Amino acid sequence: MRNYETIFILHPSLDDEAIKANIEKFKGVIENGGGVIENVDEWGKRKLAYPIEKINDGYYTLVNFKSSPELPKELERVFRITDGVIRFMVVNPEK
Repeated sequence: MRNYETIFILHPSLDDEAIKANIEKFKGVIENGGGVIENVDEWGKRKLAYPIEKINDGYYTLVNFKSSPELPKELERVFRITDGVIRFMVVNPEK
């Protein structure tokens, strides 16, 4: 198993329940794929470095996890098809 971290930015118009539901959904993808979540760090609402489709703020969340090399591809697929995700990135911090 390798170490990975993902950061994703959710649309600021989502309410607290929708934000929590999305975070739980992504955690479920990791756990159901055989990954182990080490840390979930919710940074909260912050200003974006530059506007994305006229959006200036976003809800940031950082997740550190261990998994097989195939799981990040599935996680990225789920990020792409989920409404409310503005940006995401999955990286292996060891490289």
